Amino acid sequence: MQFFDKTNIDFVAKRKILITVSLSTIVFGLIIAFIFPPKFGIDFTGGTEVGVKFAKTMPTSELRTAVSEIGFGSSEIKTFGSEGSFLIRIQDSDNAPEILKNGLNNKFSDNPHEVLKVDKIGPKIGNEMRTQAFLAILFSAMVILLYLAFRFEFSFGFAALVALVHDIMVTFLIVIIFQKTGIFSLEIDQTILAAMLTVVGYSINDTVIIFDRVRENRDLMKGKSLVSIFNRSINETLSRSVNTTLTTELVLLVLLFFGGPTLEGFAFTMFVGFIVGTYSSIFIATPFALWYFARVKKLDVGENDVKSITA
Repeated sequence: MQFFDKTNIDFVAKRKILITVSLSTIVFGLIIAFIFPPKFGIDFTGGTEVGVKFAKTMPTSELRTAVSEIGFGSSEIKTFGSEGSFLIRIQDSDNAPEILKNGLNNKFSDNPHEVLKVDKIGPKIGNEMRTQAFLAILFSAMVILLYLAFRFEFSFGFAALVALVHDIMVTFLIVIIFQKTGIFSLEIDQTILAAMLTVVGYSINDTVIIFDRVRENRDLMKGKSLVSIFNRSINETLSRSVNTTLTTELVLLVLLFFGGPTLEGFAFTMFVGFIVGTYSSIFIATPFALWYFARVKKLDVGENDVKSITA
């Protein structure tokens, strides 16, 4: 089944409103992030990792609820080793391991446990991980720019990089905004970082599909304006973009609502990021490429009012 088959939509003409929407979202998100700084998880802030073993097995969800009620709402819990063994990562506080141990004794008086180990994750390690996360995204963006510049030309690579920066900023800021609502568990941790890197790859893939069609159509539509070629290329790939995004989003919705608190941050970030990535491939990367051709390369793109990126 194909959606939007054989369309003839003038996407380029709609760039003013949609770029304004993007800029407004970024500004609003930055204001929210400045007033209410994002909450980072234990991976980036440091904390305590406690290994425990219960005499009887229990669901991870039951233990997570108990740990939250004890006062460690930002905990990370996973099984390890034999049955009944769990790794509990909690934010640092005075006597955190002792408070956790006493709390578990009260919550599970009929299921005794022993503490296997207690490890500290210092703030320095957390800061190093935060720096490495930023460098990972930056390095990914630079490699992608070089790849696109080699495969197509620099103007396409630069336009894709602009769209990529847009995707990272908008997705991250939307995560921060929803983090403040408390609807989902959206602490900035390694799972959200993994989701962001996945969004980077997905967004670029969508952009490459459009630019690849543009390159083909420039040979097939000789004599036509660049605006016409870009519009035709977007329309020809629109059905593919919608089908791919829609099927992926349906799976992510299932993960978001039925995957439990552990997967909420990952699923939500990818859900938002894939929508933003599809949007930017059409309404950010393409208009910027046209602006670059018109203003930097001084080419006649076939539209007199292409004077600025927001024109």
